Amino acid sequence: MNFTADPSAGLTLEPADLNPWPLTICTYNIHGAVGTDGRFAPRRIADVLLEIRADIVALQEVPLGGGGMANVLDLLAEATGFHAVEGPTRAKDGRRYGNAVLSRYPIMATRTVDLSFGSHEPRGALDADVDCHGHPLRVIATHLGLRFAERRDQIRRLLQVFDTDRMPVILLGDVNEWFVWGRSLKWLVSHFEAVPAPRTFPSRWPIFALDRIWISPRRRLVHVEAHSTPLSRVASDHLPLIAHIDG
Repeated sequence: MNFTADPSAGLTLEPADLNPWPLTICTYNIHGAVGTDGRFAPRRIADVLLEIRADIVALQEVPLGGGGMANVLDLLAEATGFHAVEGPTRAKDGRRYGNAVLSRYPIMATRTVDLSFGSHEPRGALDADVDCHGHPLRVIATHLGLRFAERRDQIRRLLQVFDTDRMPVILLGDVNEWFVWGRSLKWLVSHFEAVPAPRTFPSRWPIFALDRIWISPRRRLVHVEAHSTPLSRVASDHLPLIAHIDG
């Protein structure tokens, strides 16, 4: 479809000519929409997202409905008006739970990556191709395990699925790496180059940089910051992490 910019001049713009840059990207572990006060309050998560006004959001620990449980992703999609895709990682008693992506722009394709390790809690990644006005962007949203060996195995598997030749790639999520010099972080830095890592956990008094955003090529990353407001400090036990990227 063409878009007419100036009918008198006969000038048309293809979708790819509409510049989406800069983009605001966010990753947010919403803790099942249960805040630091113990209340289940999905509306607070939605309000935090409205504060941030990101273009693309990766979510972890999202209730996805079933078994009488509310589908929090549906509530957030309705509140933001964004496209939404889910990547369930576990189901118990019919209740589904896992990762998700919300996007201002259409999501053209999705894939899931099983990152389960032994008998530990099932983990995974949601791999989505986003069409930003004709500029393709690959977004890989994940939530890694709690143990060293588990994370090392998961990072190794994630790195095997990357294809950075066709489009820019963003890897983001809760990597659960407590130690700055952990081996899994070293592997990611060697692949993506070093990026800022603001502290995001626990949300009231952040000590650990558990949530991360990497992008390839690295030059597109402009700025990274934690979103700390009175609302975000109570809505979840993690603060949202925000990255600004440019074309």
